Amino acid sequence: MDAAAESGPVKKGGGKGLVLGAILGLLLGGAGFYAVWSGMVFGPRDGAGGADDASAAAESASAWREVPGTGDIAFLPVDPIVVSLTSGQAQHLRFAAQLEVGSAHVDEVAYLMPRVVDAMNSYLRAVDPAEFSAPGAIINLRAQLMRRVALVVGEGRVRDILVMEFVLS
Repeated sequence: MDAAAESGPVKKGGGKGLVLGAILGLLLGGAGFYAVWSGMVFGPRDGAGGADDASAAAESASAWREVPGTGDIAFLPVDPIVVSLTSGQAQHLRFAAQLEVGSAHVDEVAYLMPRVVDAMNSYLRAVDPAEFSAPGAIINLRAQLMRRVALVVGEGRVRDILVMEFVLS
């Protein structure tokens, strides 16, 4: 007891460091939120949740024509498709793609996009889920989808299908 009395009163730690750390954390968190929200980090936000009409899709695809080295092409996004697969257990496939289109055919393909999505949706529903586990499944899938898209929009208008998302759950 004498040693405690001799050293004097015990000094408590200052709260300045804790308050300063909390303020700094809030500022950095707010700056990070603003950077993501404004599109500075992950790109601009879609105001309407994606391009729903043909003119908006064609307009977004026309920006690709201005990039040097890409040639005479444009990319049209296909709305994501979620398909319930026919099997003994409940399985779903989430599929998203983009169509590589000659720039002269952007408006025509964008106009026919609802038919393209319908053709893709119909094919994906009919595929046996066991086929998705095969080694070359994505290649076969692209070839079959390309054939159906060509039937809808016409030969030579769509050059390729780029698979952006392929998730089985």
